[in-house]
Amino acid sequence: MNPTYPTGAYPPEAVALQGRGPDGFSGQPGVPTGVQYTTVNIPAEPPKDYIIWSFLNYSYGNICCLGLAAFIFSIKARDQKVVGDHQGARKHGSTARCLNIWATVLTSSIFLILMIVWIVVTVQRNRYS
Repeated sequence: MNPTYPTGAYPPEAVALQGRGPDGFSGQPGVPTGVQYTTVNIPAEPPKDYIIWSFLNYSYGNICCLGLAAFIFSIKARDQKVVGDHQGARKHGSTARCLNIWATVLTSSIFLILMIVWIVVTVQRNRYS
């Protein structure tokens, strides 16, 4: 049992492959053995900038200028992503997402209220005519 590693396992650097030398499986004693590593870099998912959603909110539902603010933060997120600052892009993208949610909810609510008012007014007008 290794005192550094309580489970008894050794780090990969300390374990040598038996019988493997620089020229393959030589099987010769005295040939230096070593460990070969393969590193696989898995790129993280790029941060989202929500620019299309922001543009639609800016164009069709710019309630209290939330669509404009979301569009500005989306552009900032895209710029940060191009520069390579993924942390900054995530921050601006998250802000754009929140602003887009608020703009969509407010626009949908106002549209729904206006539709209900229009239907009630039309029914009342037809009833008294």
